[in-house]
Amino acid sequence: MEFAELTKHEEKKEYAGFWIRAAAYLIDGIIVGIPLYAIYFVCTMVIVGAAGGFSDEALSDSDSAAIIIGMIILFLITFITVTLYFSWMHSSKWQATLGKKIVGLKVTDLQGNRISFWRAFGRLFAMYLSGIFYIGYIMAAFTEKKQSLHDLIAGTVVVKSRN
Repeated sequence: MEFAELTKHEEKKEYAGFWIRAAAYLIDGIIVGIPLYAIYFVCTMVIVGAAGGFSDEALSDSDSAAIIIGMIILFLITFITVTLYFSWMHSSKWQATLGKKIVGLKVTDLQGNRISFWRAFGRLFAMYLSGIFYIGYIMAAFTEKKQSLHDLIAGTVVVKSRN
């Protein structure tokens, strides 16, 4: 084994703590949330306006149904956008969302390799479990590799990027 390979294998990973990960998530929330909010606002105004929701008259059942269907479609668009953003970005060559990239973090498997789209997808859905009373996030303070519940479920770690 050459010296360069030996050094690579012995390189110690620096695991990312709660606060820097929270900052990355906040940045992602701004990056994804502002455009989605603008789309949501405009579409809501169009849907409600088209259904006559801004008039003083009571809405008919069909108008109310149209508003509900429109809101469900907007929810699905948001859900799909967020799911694709996090899953695709975590499995990309960056191994990070834009927020993580900005603060110098990346997501890897336990061996330091890039994760697949489906592992990133599963990790995202495990984040919902982490969000229950935030216990899954708080766990990161007590695990050796600073893993939250969703990291433990997905077999991933968040490390400080070297580049």
